[in-house]
Amino acid sequence: MKHLKLFAALCCAAAVLAACDKTDEMTTNSQQKTTGMANGHEWVDLGLSSGTKWATMNVGATAPEEYGDYFAWGETEPKETYSWETYKYGSAENQLTKYCDEASYGKGGFTDNKTELDPEDDAATKNWGGAWRMPHAGEWGELLNECTWEWSYSYYWEEGCLVTSKTNGNSIFLPAAGWRDGDNLNDIGGYYWSKTLDGSGYPCYAWKAEFYLDYTHNGRTRRHAGLSVRPVLK
Repeated sequence: MKHLKLFAALCCAAAVLAACDKTDEMTTNSQQKTTGMANGHEWVDLGLSSGTKWATMNVGATAPEEYGDYFAWGETEPKETYSWETYKYGSAENQLTKYCDEASYGKGGFTDNKTELDPEDDAATKNWGGAWRMPHAGEWGELLNECTWEWSYSYYWEEGCLVTSKTNGNSIFLPAAGWRDGDNLNDIGGYYWSKTLDGSGYPCYAWKAEFYLDYTHNGRTRRHAGLSVRPVLK
C-alpha cells in the first residue's frame, strides 16, 4: 500500500511538472508573438488593425534612443547636404525625374504616375533587407490613431515620443531627431518619412509623420529634406 501511495504521489508530481512546462511553453510562444527578430533587426507587435509590426529603432541607429541616419525621400544613403541641387530625382521641385504624377512638376513634362517608392528607393529595404520597408502614409495614420503618444525621455535622456498600443500595451520609442535642410539640422521634434507621395497634385512633396510635445501630425514635406526612417514589417 505504501508503494502504491508513493507511486501515485510521483505520478501527480510528474503531471504538475508537465503542466508547468506546458504553461511555460505557451508563455514563451505568446511572448514570441509580440516581439521578434527579422534579418537581424527587432520588431514589436503593437496589436494594430493591419497587423503591421514596427521596428524598435531607426535606420542607421544601433539603439532605440539613437537618431540614426537622415534620408531624402527616395534616397537610400545619408549625405552632407540636403537640397534640390543634391537630390537624386530632380534638381528642382518642377524638374522631377521619378515619382511624378503631374506634368508641370516633371522635367520636360515627365510623368510616371508612381505614388509609392520602389524597393530600390526604399531606405528601409535597401539598408535592412528582407521584408523590411518604409511605412505607408496610412500605416503612420494607424499608429497615430491606435496608440497613445507621450512626449518622453529614453533611458539616456533623449527626447522623443513613447508610442504605446491601446490594444496590448506594447510600445516603441521614436527619438525626436529633427530634420535636415541644406547643411543644417533643425532639432525640434521628430520627422519620419512614409513611402507615399503627396498624391494631391504636388509631387514635389511626400507624406511624413511629425511630433513635438503634445502635437502629432501626419503631413507632407518637400522630398529633398533629410528625415528619419523607421521600418515596418507586414
